[in-house]
Formats: sequence, structure tokens, C-alpha cells
Amino acid sequence: MTGRRIHKTRAGRLVLTFLLLLLVLFFIGGLFVPRPLFNTSYSTVVESSEGELLGARISGDEQWRFPPVDSIPDKYGKCVLSFEDKYFYAHPGVNLFSLARAFFLNVKARRIVSGGSTITMQLCRLARGQKERSVWNKLIEIFWALHVELRYSKSEILELYASHAPFGGNVVGLDAAAWRYFGRDPGQLSWAESATLAVLPNAPSLIYPGRLDQRLKQKRDKLLNQLLVENEMDSITYQLAISEPLPGKVNALPDIAFHLTEKANAEKRGQRIHSTIQYGLQNRVNEIVARHHQRLKSNLINNMAVLVVEIPSKKVLAYVGNTNSSDSIAHGNQVDIVQSPRSTGSILKPFLYCKMLDEGLLLPTMLVPDIPIRFGGFTPMNFDREYNGAVPAEEALARSLNIPAVHLLRDFGVGPLYSFLRKTGMSTLKEQPGHYGLSLILGGAEIELWDLAGMYASLGTILKRYENEDGFYSSKPFSPLIWDEEIPVLEEQRTQPFVRAASVYSTLDALLKVKRPESETGWEHFAHSRKIAWKTGTSFGFRDAWAVGVTSRYVVAVWCGNADGEGRAGLTGITAAAPVMFDVCEALPFSEWFQVPDDEMQTIDVCAESGYRPGEFCEKRIEVQVPQGNKVGVCPWHERIHFNNEKTYRVNANCYPVSEMQHQNWFVLPPALEYYFKRQNVLYATLPPLMPGCSETEQQMEFIYPREWNRLFIPVDLDGTPGKIIFDLAHRSGNVIVYWYLDDSFIGTTKNVHQFELRPEAGWHSITVTDNLGNSITKKFLVVNQ
Repeated sequence: MTGRRIHKTRAGRLVLTFLLLLLVLFFIGGLFVPRPLFNTSYSTVVESSEGELLGARISGDEQWRFPPVDSIPDKYGKCVLSFEDKYFYAHPGVNLFSLARAFFLNVKARRIVSGGSTITMQLCRLARGQKERSVWNKLIEIFWALHVELRYSKSEILELYASHAPFGGNVVGLDAAAWRYFGRDPGQLSWAESATLAVLPNAPSLIYPGRLDQRLKQKRDKLLNQLLVENEMDSITYQLAISEPLPGKVNALPDIAFHLTEKANAEKRGQRIHSTIQYGLQNRVNEIVARHHQRLKSNLINNMAVLVVEIPSKKVLAYVGNTNSSDSIAHGNQVDIVQSPRSTGSILKPFLYCKMLDEGLLLPTMLVPDIPIRFGGFTPMNFDREYNGAVPAEEALARSLNIPAVHLLRDFGVGPLYSFLRKTGMSTLKEQPGHYGLSLILGGAEIELWDLAGMYASLGTILKRYENEDGFYSSKPFSPLIWDEEIPVLEEQRTQPFVRAASVYSTLDALLKVKRPESETGWEHFAHSRKIAWKTGTSFGFRDAWAVGVTSRYVVAVWCGNADGEGRAGLTGITAAAPVMFDVCEALPFSEWFQVPDDEMQTIDVCAESGYRPGEFCEKRIEVQVPQGNKVGVCPWHERIHFNNEKTYRVNANCYPVSEMQHQNWFVLPPALEYYFKRQNVLYATLPPLMPGCSETEQQMEFIYPREWNRLFIPVDLDGTPGKIIFDLAHRSGNVIVYWYLDDSFIGTTKNVHQFELRPEAGWHSITVTDNLGNSITKKFLVVNQ
């Protein structure tokens, strides 16, 4: 009796030891089951903010295999469980009954007719690379399945299976199959479509849409009947389901944001990206671009790009990197213009205006020179090649005049503007400030549409957040645009303003006053229906046309041109890009304008004629609202003028009794400014003539060219011979004779139009002009051969 007990005890210990050994081997063996289960490449998938598919790119191994899903549709789940593994939620990864049944069926048929694999075992087979069917591989799959069940939940196993099951050809996974075979998201599949996809992985090489359709339909309908028997659907639904046709072709995947998908594939290859793009708006912008492309391509303008950005989140809501064309290679439509540096034209002028306002160096009303000017080899000209003499700064911005912008940049400094533009997010400034010079404000640098939209969106964001968050200023006001919803938004800290909201508001207010020619169709309608601060730009040679519109909620940035840089006559911001921008703005929800940041504004008096702070001789004054801390001085162009008693001549104390003088305050511009200003302003009153016998106290003549610099270059004609320098002079009186002297040698006279062509030798020279009234001026200059 004792011996039996000892024997049973030893047997029990041996069994226990054996079981423990098996358990240890089981867990050690689990180390050979990979983590994660699949080490494969995936397609890049880009979805809209609503979860709609925008586009996808094939995986590295040339498979349409979307990244694993985190849920599967209810219909497909019921179909695949009914077809593949009814007891999925009951077994531990292995169904012994199914294995035994498969064994007897295979023995009876003397060939493999059933595998008896559970979904978990099939998942393991997929993870192992679908090894050939054998007893040894089946044992490994059983071993793996037990470990997988310990490692994952049932729902996770089902999701992994659905994401990696083969569906014929190079289509892998439920998501890719639903789009390739039915052209829609798996969640939108019908019972018949779900059943079709449930049976496809069972024999993907034999059953393929468009081939062996009858066999595929038999399998599908058999599964649908099984679902009817299991009460998963009613008889009407069943009849409708079996009457649905099979997919007859493989569909192309959606690609409504082609260049954004390309960007995602380059930066986040193999990931599922939940973008910020609004599906409906993206489609609408695509339609607008296609329509305007038809308009522009008749002028051989083949490319266009559009960005729509939300304020203040800076989320990109629509991204069109280029036009869609059947001849995309010839016209460069594959190029993502949004990310391509292009010449800025005058699209950066508002940033100079804003920064000068912010530093108190500018008043919106102050007159800025607009006369011919040359700085070394740089000769800026207005787009219409006209000159206004002088214009208010805000009007110069609204009309996008080039010469006033160059004057303002000269006063502000290229270096400070360069630094400011880099801080605002202009990443393409690779050279030093001196490389760009004053041309920086007129297209001497390049910018990406991505950066440009971000810079304007940042301006709007500064103003919007100041308005919504009680004067909040972020430590990083010019942060990059956001196109991926999963990019973490860092908490911002309150700090001193880099650019004040008042300066931004005043800048956008100036851009609301844009006056455009009648050829700009539709802009008057928008000016009445909604407020849009907008700016256009055109690069040298008509190569790049820009337009940016800002509302209180959105920024719309547009570029038009040719990807290869070919210029086209008529390719301007106002004719090519602005109509696109306005049409996109029309597709956006209406929004009220920004609130005035009153806490940062002050009301001051300015001289009505000059726009400067009024001096003692300025009589007409107006009130304007400007950012606080303005440093602009008093009006330099109002003087006290003395007249004879009849007010027919100007006089002075040397030629006329002081007691008989009449006095009047007068707005007097310098001769060069006056020469052009009076042409555009009929109300401008020129000074009366000086009484004979009186000596002149006012400057009567001024060089228009050379004006600022004394280094002059001899131009070279087309035939290679040296050209001539044209000296240009402005005189207050229109009927005087001017005598010209070069290095004290008389060279000729002019009357009315005072221009003289010269070809001086290299070196220093002086030019002197004298009029028949005795006025004279001299200027020294250095001639440098190019």
C-alpha cells in the first residue's frame, strides 16, 4: 500500500515536472514569435480631417497594403467569422475539433482539402510569409497561435488578420481591397460586398474579380445563405444581396490631393496620416483650379498652386500643388509648386509696411517719393511705368507701387527687413542681405507658397488671438503650417509682442483698400459682400503671378505660371492669380472682419496734404488712428510764403517792404517730386513766380538722375558698343532755358524737357546746370565701366 502511494507520488511529480518543462519551453519558445508580429512595409495613406481617403502610395514591396486598422466594419466582421472561424471568440487560438475534422477529411480524400486553421492560425501563417502547407508548419502555426492569443485581444487579432489578408494580385488587407474592388471605404460596403471580401482570402490566386466570376459568386452566395440561416439578415436583404453583381474591374485609388500625398509619402512613408484637409473644400478647390486652368492655358500658362489655411490654427484646409494635365510631363504638372521656390515679385511689401508701422517709422498717410530713381545698377520701375511724384504710404501699398517700396526699404534697411522675413518663416533666404540689396522687396529673392501662406496666416493669427485671448502674444507667433492632425501642438507661452496686433490690423486695413483696374472682374462684388485684405505680385519677366487673400478666418494663397520658368505676356497677379483667389474665397464660409485693437491704437492729427505730423505752417489737419508710439516727424513741405500786396509775385525782404507783404502757408514739394506730382494732382498749386529783381530762396531745380548715388555705369548696347547715360532734371518753371556744363565745358541747352545724353569717360566728373534766371546746381559723379 505504501509502495503504491510512493509510486503514484513519483508519477505525479514526473507529470508535474513534465508539465512545468512544457510550460517553460512554451514561454521560452514564445521568444521566437516576433514582436511586432508583422515586419513589413505599408502603403502611405492620407485621409482628410473627416476620415475620407485623399490618396495613397504603394508600399516598398509594391503591394497595396494599408497600415493596420484599429477597427473593422460590423458586416465584414460577421461575414469573415461565419466563413472562416465560427468559434473564434471561444477557442484559445486553436480549435482541436476543427483540426481533427480536417485530419479525417484529408485522410479520406488522400489530399489536403481542409486545413482546420482558426483565424489566429491563419494570421500566424501570414506573419510567417505563408510557408508551404506541411505538418511541421502547421505545428509551428499552432504554437504561434497560442502565443498570439496571450499577447493580443480577440478584436486586435481580427484587425490584424483583416489588415494583412491577401485579396488577389498585389492587394493586401481589407482597406485596400474595399477601395480597389468597390471604390469606397470598408465601412460603406454592403452585405454582398462584405461577403465577397470575406471569401477572397480563402483562394486569392484562383478567385479574382473579372475572372472565374461564377466560382466567386457561388462562394459569396453560399456565405450569404449561411448568414440568413444564422439570422444575421432577413430574407429581403438576402435576396437583394445575392442579386448584386460582382466587381468587374480593379479601381484606381482616389488621388484628390496628389502633391500632398507625395509630400506625405516622402516624409512619413508607410504611415496612415490623418491630415487637416477638408474633403469637400479640397474637391471644390480642385474644380476651381481646373476651370481657371482652361482659361489660362490658352496663353500657354500651364501651372497653378493653391493653399487654403485656417486662422488661427494654421491648419491647411486645401492643398493643390499643381494643375492636373493629360500631358503632365511636358508641362511639369508633377512638380509640387507649393514647395518650390519662386521669385516673390512684390508679394512681400506688406511685411515691410507692417514692420515700419510697428517701429513707429511710418504713417499710413505720409507721402513717399515716387519718381525715377537708380541705385547703382538697380533701377526700379512701377508696373505701369508711370510716376506719381509722391503718394501716401498706404496707397502705395494698395496700388503695389515699386518705387515707394524701394524708398521705404532704403530708409528701413535691407538687413532689418531680411532678419524680420526670416523670423516670419521665409526659409528660402539662404544668402546674406547684401546679396539681395534693395531688390529684396521687388522679387530679388525667392519664396515657397507654403512659407508665404504661413507668413500671412501668422499675421492673421496674431490679430485673432489678441482679439480672442485678451491681448495674448505668443513666444512663437510665426510658427509653421500644420497639415497632419497628429502633430502635437505645443503649449505656447505669453511674451512681449514681436509684431503688435495694431500694426497687423493697420496693414490689413491698407490691403482692404486695394484699387484695381476694371479688368479685375468681380473684385468690387467681394469688396461689398465680404472683407478680404489682398495683395498680388508679379515677378520680373512675367514668370510668377501671386495673389494672397486674408479674411478673419482664412488665408488663400495662389501662384500661377509655368513650372519651367517660362514667362508669358499677361501673366500677372491681378489677371491670373487674383481671380482664382477670389473664387476660392467665395467657396469659404463668411466671416466678420477683425476687431480694432483699440488698446494699442492712438488717434493723432496729421497734415492733410503731406500725411506727416503737422508743423506750424500746416493748416489743414485730419485725424487718423495709428499704432501707438509713432516717431514720424513734422511735415517737411509746408512753408510760410511771402507775397506782394496784390499776391501776384513772391517776394522777400531784400526786394520788397516787409510791412506791405502778404503771407500765406504753402505746400511746396521738392522740384523732382513736384514735377511728377502736379501731373497726377490737378489741385496741387505751384508757387507763383518770383518778383523781378528779387533773389530766389526756393530750390528751383533738382536732378532726377543721377540722384541718390554718384556711381554711374555706362550701359552697353545690343551690338556691344558703349551706350549713353541720360541725365534728367526737374525744374519748377516750364518755360526756362537750362544750360548744361560737363567738367566746366558747355555742352548744350534744353527747354521744357530737361534731359541730356552723355558718354563720359571712366572716372570722376561734375555736371553743372544753370537756368536763364540765374539758378544753378552742380553734382559730382563717378563713371564705372561695366
